[in-house]
Amino acid sequence: MSSTRDFIEKDYYAALGVAKDADAAAIKKAYRQLARELHPDKNPGNTQAETRFKEVSEAYDVLSDAKRRAEYDEARRMFGSGGFRPGAGAPGGFPGGFPGGAPGGQPFDLGDIFGGGGAPGAGRAGGLGDIFGGLFTGGAAPGGTRSRQQAASGPARGQDVETEATLAFDEAVLGVTVPLRMQSPGTCATCHGNGARPGTSPHTCPVCNGAGVTSRSQGAFAFSEPCRECRGTGSVVDDPCPECKGSGVTTQTRTITVRIPAGVKDGQRIRLAGKGAPGRRGGPAGDLFVVVHVSGSDLFGRTGNDLTLTVPVSFAEAALGTTLTVPTLDGSVSLKVPAGTSSGRTFRVRGRGVPGKGSTGDLLVTVEVAVPARLTPGAREAIEKLAAELPDDPRPEITEVLRGGGAR
Repeated sequence: MSSTRDFIEKDYYAALGVAKDADAAAIKKAYRQLARELHPDKNPGNTQAETRFKEVSEAYDVLSDAKRRAEYDEARRMFGSGGFRPGAGAPGGFPGGFPGGAPGGQPFDLGDIFGGGGAPGAGRAGGLGDIFGGLFTGGAAPGGTRSRQQAASGPARGQDVETEATLAFDEAVLGVTVPLRMQSPGTCATCHGNGARPGTSPHTCPVCNGAGVTSRSQGAFAFSEPCRECRGTGSVVDDPCPECKGSGVTTQTRTITVRIPAGVKDGQRIRLAGKGAPGRRGGPAGDLFVVVHVSGSDLFGRTGNDLTLTVPVSFAEAALGTTLTVPTLDGSVSLKVPAGTSSGRTFRVRGRGVPGKGSTGDLLVTVEVAVPARLTPGAREAIEKLAAELPDDPRPEITEVLRGGGAR
């Protein structure tokens, strides 16, 4: 999970190469393109690509979440511009402090504003408290130091992970179980996530006493900021784990088996709860999002939940009628073509299409009369005799126009 320091120091928009006012679609498009280019499977042994892949994934994890993006933008606006940094002066251009502040310029702790305290009736509806509570704890935290301490050492949800899967046409229609190989952050197997070398343990930070934040005075203000000693975690590792360098997290390759439901469409994003990166300190795992790509079919097309199929028939079959055996994705069915069927007529075979919620689509079979490119002498003679026997003009309206001297 990104820390307050990350929010202030890292430019996630630059990492994805998008503008600060980019919409969700533009952010997703940029992420997918970069993720495909930088994925470790396509760049084996390339540490630079792996580092960029992590940066891009972290940026998308924040900017794709509307609430976290708002928190990030607010933190960058207020802290990144120097508004609240020590030595930057009072925010908003008020040298003596905030309007309506303590009389006589008496110091007061901004933590009272950010943490949800303050005088009753001040009219604050949790705005900054919600924002900065989220920065320190991953969610709104109306409490003070104690709640921050609990959040710093408590469970943390794992990151969401996105991957892609390419399915054959029939697999997408009927559903399939596929193995997915992914690289994502996971709990370090050597230290089990605590960041300390095996045989040692982290201890409470002596600077912030486990709160994860420290306060210091600057002129008329008292500022709360992430503890520099423990980086906001509330604990210190004296002897870091050699595998994860004290972070408690390593990039891991894993293969999981995923059931893709029947009827998925090309480009569909499937959410699999709890299949993402493992949580920290006993927290729940994140979610896995699978973007499905569906290959085309040589025989079938798809319109919504209906399958389409074109079947050639001979002139004799169309004129005299016949019973055809047509393929389906899971077998075949018999289709009766009545005598006198015209080319291009579509027949509906109910229930043999794509499974959907509560119902299954249909199979739409369109028959087309196949005209032979070459005729044997015998076939030509037979067709000429047939033409002489056919009394009907196949184009009576056009014939009538031509006899009348043109169209009206």
